[in-house]
Amino acid sequence: MSFESCAALVERADPDRFAALMSAPVAVRRVCFPLYAFNIEVSRAPWVTKEPMIAEMRLQWWRDALEEIGQGRGRRHEVVDALGPVLDPRAADDLDALVAARRWDVYTDAFEDMAAFDGYIEDTSGLLLWTAVRLCGQVSEDTRTDVLRYGFGVGVANWLRAIPQLQDRGRIPLVDGTPQGVRDLAERALSDMKHAKSNLRHVSAPARAVLRSGWRAEATLRAARDIPERVIEGQLDESPFARKLRLMVLSARGAF
Repeated sequence: MSFESCAALVERADPDRFAALMSAPVAVRRVCFPLYAFNIEVSRAPWVTKEPMIAEMRLQWWRDALEEIGQGRGRRHEVVDALGPVLDPRAADDLDALVAARRWDVYTDAFEDMAAFDGYIEDTSGLLLWTAVRLCGQVSEDTRTDVLRYGFGVGVANWLRAIPQLQDRGRIPLVDGTPQGVRDLAERALSDMKHAKSNLRHVSAPARAVLRSGWRAEATLRAARDIPERVIEGQLDESPFARKLRLMVLSARGAF
């Protein structure tokens, strides 16, 4: 898959990240569009079949592909072709953990506890964001914890928006789905984002452009905290005008 095809896939399947990337420098787009196209393909893999064994095989295919990329090899596949030149061995290892975490999506089991839920969100959202920031942003290793915390908040926000669809598919998406449980989760994710943003305020412009992929998260989390019932109702979205204005302001300020 060419860079342009990766961008088109992200535009169709992940419009929030696509919108954020369109305000980013070209060099950031060159890294992130293949990364996000990969993420789309992996996130879809457990859902395209009702047979757990087939879903596991699909995820294993991606783990094998990442191992080959880390070894300087590759396989013929439209996303892998674009992803291979972007990743270094460390990125391939980190993304392997992302693919492994997606095994939860194969089955209908609930998360064992909050630690298991947190681990899933950190691996599927935080590691994706950290990989993109590290490859694009000229950041030090000291920023990793804060990028993961910020990515955790972004992941929780995305997860809360997906709750109605997950429940329709027979999943038990929350450890504590009561209104107070939702409120506590949203508040914790907001706190993580606030502290992370404070610590990351001096990162490079390319890193800030990558972090801007979470531009909708704080508004979503505040809505879930203030009226938890909106999560089940699927009513967490701001108006299109408010979303457009928010991204325009962040982009103009070079903020996230």
